[in-house]
Amino acid sequence: MKIKAAVVAEKGANFEIKDDIELAEMQADDIQVHMVASGICHSDEALRKGDAVIDYPIILGHEGAGIVEKVGPEVKNFKPGDHVVLSFYGCGNCINCLKGEPTKCLNYAANNLSGVRPDGSAHFTANGEKVADMFDQSSFTTTTVVRERNAVKVPKDLDLRKLGPLGCGYVTGSGTVFNTLKPEPGSTIAVTGTGAVGLAAMMAGKISGCLKVIAIDRVPERLALAKELGATDTINTNEQDLVEAVQALTDGKGADYIVDTTGVTAIEEAAIKALAQGGVLAPIAVTANHIDINTWDDLCPADKTIVGVNMGDSVPQIDIPRLIEFYRQGMFDFDKTEKFYQFDEINQANADSVSGKTIKPVLIIDPDYEP
Repeated sequence: MKIKAAVVAEKGANFEIKDDIELAEMQADDIQVHMVASGICHSDEALRKGDAVIDYPIILGHEGAGIVEKVGPEVKNFKPGDHVVLSFYGCGNCINCLKGEPTKCLNYAANNLSGVRPDGSAHFTANGEKVADMFDQSSFTTTTVVRERNAVKVPKDLDLRKLGPLGCGYVTGSGTVFNTLKPEPGSTIAVTGTGAVGLAAMMAGKISGCLKVIAIDRVPERLALAKELGATDTINTNEQDLVEAVQALTDGKGADYIVDTTGVTAIEEAAIKALAQGGVLAPIAVTANHIDINTWDDLCPADKTIVGVNMGDSVPQIDIPRLIEFYRQGMFDFDKTEKFYQFDEINQANADSVSGKTIKPVLIIDPDYEP
């Protein structure tokens, strides 16, 4: 079937909405999803401008929310009419997937970042030529076909337009805290960068019972929102030294846990110094930047740890419903970070994300949807 999609033709090109994209035929474990909305993530921008490369032309988007239209004969958990949020694809068969660790799927790159479907076929074509996909999903489309394991069923009484970013940004930030760092009640956590991922990590720290939840940024409006969402303290790096400010807030000890969402070299190197004895840094920004570490001076005597985290070590089918329940209870107000844009405003929405004007842009792909 022909669909409409936002296509990036080549490295660094703007999004161009095309209406002649051919969607692949469904396979046995596929579901066809009518897209209602999709968040825009900094990972989309990284691929658009070529910091990380799959292939071009490409259809990006990996924070989709929509309504199931059709299901394949082997699909067990979905039916037409179900509301879903889309996330990454884990093969389900490798040793790590079988251990319940799909973010560590041995086939993760092939399934999510190869530009083709898990069996190697093209997800999308235009004039007979392949158009690469992202996350086996490509949510910047009016309709997509995904594997059953890409999807998470969500309650129909919630506004689908708000939920898409749960599939990446929010589950990554919160999962890094809930699943990887697992802070003890009464511990201290700092988050550098108060975008969608950082604010999700910060709210997760609050939910986890951290005594100090420190939001670090240089934009006063974002720091004000961080306070509204549960930060106990804020640090403006335009006005304060990061290391000195964190130590001042923690009686000179430093933070037990720090989540860096900036990817800025100087910030990450300062974050290592701002850790407490035995502290852990989780740098989770998608960036090509490097940091300079002296393993003895920076890590060993103070027993500090730097840990890599992919997608918040999440199991989307478990973590996303948990976030929705926290949202219902007023503990995870992720929608306060969002701003809606129409689908044809995608380039403006992406520019506002890059500049920081908008924390989490959400594209309304189906303007006729009513919650």
